[in-house]
Amino acid sequence: MSGFELLLKIAGGVALLLWATRMVRTGVMRAYGSHLRRFLGSATRNTVTAFGMGIGMAGILQSSTATALLTVAFAGKGLIAIAPALAVMLGADVGSTLVVQVLSLDISWLSPVLVLLGFVLFTTRPSMTLRHMGRVLIGLGLMLLSLKLVVAASEPMRDSVTLQNILIPLSEEPVIAVILAALITWVTHSSVAMVLLIMSLTLAGVVPPALGLTLVLGANVGAGIVPMALTMAETPAARRIPVGNFLFRLLGVLMILPFMKLIGPYVAEISGPDLGRQIANFHTAFNLGLALVFLPFVGLMTHFMARVLPDRPGSADDLRPKYLDVTVIKSPTVAVACATREVLRLADVVENMLRRVIEVFSGNDPVLLEEVSQSDDLVDDLHEAIKLYLTQVSKNQLDEETSSRCVELIAFTTNLEHIGDIIDKNLLEIANQKIKKRLEFSEQGWKELVDLHRRTLDQMQLAMTAFVSGDVDIARQLIAGKEQFRTMEQAAGEKHLQRLRDGRIESIESSALHIDMIRDLKRINSHLTSVAYPILDASGELRESRLRVRPKSEGNTVAEVNG
Repeated sequence: MSGFELLLKIAGGVALLLWATRMVRTGVMRAYGSHLRRFLGSATRNTVTAFGMGIGMAGILQSSTATALLTVAFAGKGLIAIAPALAVMLGADVGSTLVVQVLSLDISWLSPVLVLLGFVLFTTRPSMTLRHMGRVLIGLGLMLLSLKLVVAASEPMRDSVTLQNILIPLSEEPVIAVILAALITWVTHSSVAMVLLIMSLTLAGVVPPALGLTLVLGANVGAGIVPMALTMAETPAARRIPVGNFLFRLLGVLMILPFMKLIGPYVAEISGPDLGRQIANFHTAFNLGLALVFLPFVGLMTHFMARVLPDRPGSADDLRPKYLDVTVIKSPTVAVACATREVLRLADVVENMLRRVIEVFSGNDPVLLEEVSQSDDLVDDLHEAIKLYLTQVSKNQLDEETSSRCVELIAFTTNLEHIGDIIDKNLLEIANQKIKKRLEFSEQGWKELVDLHRRTLDQMQLAMTAFVSGDVDIARQLIAGKEQFRTMEQAAGEKHLQRLRDGRIESIESSALHIDMIRDLKRINSHLTSVAYPILDASGELRESRLRVRPKSEGNTVAEVNG
């Protein structure tokens, strides 16, 4: 077998291993992602529970990186303090080693069983959850198969003189070995895959056991680099978590690296002659040691990281909530007031998006289009943060009024998030088509669109006022505004149709955009008007049905639309 063919087979096995790991992680997130996020948000009140949550999360997701990204997302929204988040990461480091422990067992016979069972679940589709679990089983089966392929492909390398000439000097340069393994782990974005590869090469006799242990240290350093690189654009508070975890890993490697020649024989004695178990056990022992040594110092690391990565003063793009105070969650009345302030901040962001979107159409400005689109990221983050915050508040014993207010806050927040999506994914897409195709609305058609947009802005301001005040008269105005919008919409549609009959070129070319824009403004109005109904219902201003019943001459009844 040629050297190129040999390397190609090993590279194919490694690629299959990486892909299978991704399949498992994706399947778990699609099946149970919302549950995992909720558990992560509720189990980080103290260091010990946070550490345990980290072990469980990484064990399920088969990735400390995936756990890190979830934790960073929560910390960026202010829902997890930095100290427990660092404890989650230490737990995730241990949890990912459990995956290696399981896969290091001689269970390659299980691969076809897992793939077959996963295929049945995935194709028969008994439910979406089971379908995603089928994906997980296929991924696990492919992971076992890929390890077998790597070991089989690596066996001819055992007697390679060239490879020995490379590895022998590397064994004498542990720092270079650590750096090399760290770089490979960073490139592959998977410490689990890297450690399994080291284990396979060691079993095949390609990598000496002592060098294999040193490469494991490098894999752990690389595993700390991956989430750091993936969160470079996050806020300073969020970035403190992966940076702090990387420092824990790096300090642990620096502490143990000088003693590797002494540690190697103990690992062999404890684990036995199985080289694969030696690699897996050392990997687990190293991360357990990290947790035992550094878990008491997560608070100290938090203070250090606050100095190294201070908050940006007055940053306009800070996506964290400003008013969701986690310290008052046990005081529902105060917490609801905090959530209300954050909802109003969210409403201001959405109103600004709505106000500026018409400028995108009038100026054909792609730069402004991108700025407005980016605001939707803030809308999504605030929506998620408010929802999680109120979920935690609702776990208290709430009176009827506070419970009702929580429901109203979540409903209004959801409507605002939908409006943000309509602006970002619909109106801005219409504007993008207008810019790309160099289309123009007719003068009369543009005036109609501007009038409808202005009415929608008026509705937005009324909705915000009604939400805060609960005023029945303002709620009535909001409902009346919806009817006015409907009248304007019908008139604009008739005039647009007449322009099409008249053969107006601008109207014909931009007809689809014109109609879609009116449709999306109507959808926004519907979301805004929904604020009024709970207010009117609570004051007894709504009937049970919009249909009133009138008797027929025969004595039966028919429904008549209440005009």
